[in-house]
Amino acid sequence: MDYQVGYGKPPRHSRFKKGQPTANPSGRPRKDMAGLLFEGLNKKVVVTENGRRRRITLREAITRQLINQSASADLRATKMLLDMIKDAEKQATAAPPPEPPQWFTKADEEVVETLIERLRDQVRAEMAAAAAAREQTQATPAEPPQE
Repeated sequence: MDYQVGYGKPPRHSRFKKGQPTANPSGRPRKDMAGLLFEGLNKKVVVTENGRRRRITLREAITRQLINQSASADLRATKMLLDMIKDAEKQATAAPPPEPPQWFTKADEEVVETLIERLRDQVRAEMAAAAAAREQTQATPAEPPQE
């Protein structure tokens, strides 16, 4: 063998051939802006409230700071807070609740209705037979005991 195999030098027979698909064809996935923003806002930070240290998300810290600034008559913070409230209300009302999944088709519903009707008819027939048997036993007098 004229080729030395070692670290970073795999055997030639086990290398990827030209045109052969790789194990990771698209490479490392890149994060989009929304993913980076979501990840950054969900990081935990340490804040001190009333002399106590707490770990909260950066999103929560920013929101609390904005609320506190608007409460101290900062007009820009108040406008930003009101805009955020309006957006949150729009999102809450704009998204209707999802419909439950339709498991049954029309044909399935017809089969179920037919089955229910057949069961009702069967129960009615059994109730009528039981009532007739009851009437039959009540109509015939019991024979006196023979001594």
